[in-house]
Amino acid sequence: MLALIGATVVPSAQADPAAVVEPVVLAEMPHDPQAFTQGLELHGSTLYEGTGLAGESQLRMLDPASGEVRGAVAIPGDYFGEGITVVGDRIWQLTYRDGVAVEWDGATLTPIREVPLADEGWGLCFDGQRLIRSDGTNRLRFSDPDDMTETGGVGVTRDGHALNGLNELECVDGKVWANVWPGDQIVRIDPDTGAVDLVVDAAGLRARGIPAGAQVLNGIAHISGNEYLLTGKDWPKMFRVSIG
Repeated sequence: MLALIGATVVPSAQADPAAVVEPVVLAEMPHDPQAFTQGLELHGSTLYEGTGLAGESQLRMLDPASGEVRGAVAIPGDYFGEGITVVGDRIWQLTYRDGVAVEWDGATLTPIREVPLADEGWGLCFDGQRLIRSDGTNRLRFSDPDDMTETGGVGVTRDGHALNGLNELECVDGKVWANVWPGDQIVRIDPDTGAVDLVVDAAGLRARGIPAGAQVLNGIAHISGNEYLLTGKDWPKMFRVSIG
């Protein structure tokens, strides 16, 4: 249950534990092991991927069926790229600590402009009305999709406790899916309350050809229904999965 105090949502001590499930692998495909994946989103027949690291960050277009890279461009300014999301014919890409977000033309992968970004940039998604972004804490920040102006936010809790490390995001049917850093779990969040209502333990994917030293799971792209594409930073594979 939730107690409401003014505009603040306070989880009660009796919060029911969120269910934990594992993804069911439907297919595997290659993924560039040099791609430090920070954002992943399927839009029509194109899978967009944002990669990170200063001087190496890119925005890419991939074939969602094969994982083949159709096109890639470097982010301006040697920025450290972070999460991405598609808004109409544009793409927003966050930067980590460079203090800007980059807006791209989605068809040509041409930078349009840069806007100021307060705090760190981690994950980003668009719910059809607002941008939702993470900054590595337990807070989801809501922003105007036209210019990234912050309009509100919510603190995220799991089983009544603050959940930090929210990373790459995906908005699906009114919920927000978030990779949790540093690990291989994904959580589903109700953005109205901030409560986690489902946890996906994807650690088992590592047994399917992911090197022991590979970095964390980071990349969620919704396909349709319960099907998603998942990958990680420098992972050599991408997985099509069902999440019940």
